[in-house]
Amino acid sequence: MTVPKTAPKTAMVLAAGLGTRMRPLTDDRPKALVEVGGRALIDHVLDRLADAGVARAVVNVHWFADRLEAHLAGRGRGPEITISDERAELLETGGGLKKAIPLLGDDPVFVANIDSVWTDRGDALAELSNLWDPERMDAALLLARREGAIGFEGGGDFFLGEDGQLTFRGEAAEAPYAYMGVHICRPGYVADGPDGPFSLSGLWRRSAAAGRLFGCVLDGNWMHVGDPGARDEAEARLAREAG
Repeated sequence: MTVPKTAPKTAMVLAAGLGTRMRPLTDDRPKALVEVGGRALIDHVLDRLADAGVARAVVNVHWFADRLEAHLAGRGRGPEITISDERAELLETGGGLKKAIPLLGDDPVFVANIDSVWTDRGDALAELSNLWDPERMDAALLLARREGAIGFEGGGDFFLGEDGQLTFRGEAAEAPYAYMGVHICRPGYVADGPDGPFSLSGLWRRSAAAGRLFGCVLDGNWMHVGDPGARDEAEARLAREAG
């Protein structure tokens, strides 16, 4: 699939987390540098973004920040990297995006976690870009089906309407789809968030209630690499699919 005209050219990569659940693998490195299938988690994400047409990525750093910066400086391919320094305070998803607004500009961006690895039968980021419509949407989220996912626990996050509109699970026992760690929004979406650390979840709930939160579903296999067991399962699946 060719890169859609609506595809963002800039991305925010959320790489500042402590990786507590990934210990002992994160005792000497940030979670972003834990390897799956011979590649660091952050390289899986950055390579996906490069293939989707992203020219520049802002990466936030905190835990073992010097080591992550050195790794990023040594990458052999794009996107161009800009660092958002959170050494002084870990700001969570919303706070990290808000701190990076001056580095991101005004145009829509991909926002990506570093603990998602996936295989594609289609082109998930192109499909997400084709869905994105800033006139109707505050954010467009990439989702995964719970069935067959590695490393995801819980009852799911969302119900998906025929038009792509999302509603939260709420009081339901379960929902069919989970957020898989990539979305599109304008950086200014978080501008009125509080100072300091905060999560994007509250903003998404407000947008969903206003009918402005949308999503599409990955046609492929999602691996949420959040702990050593999930890392091992993800490596085994990648090896099977490669063979």
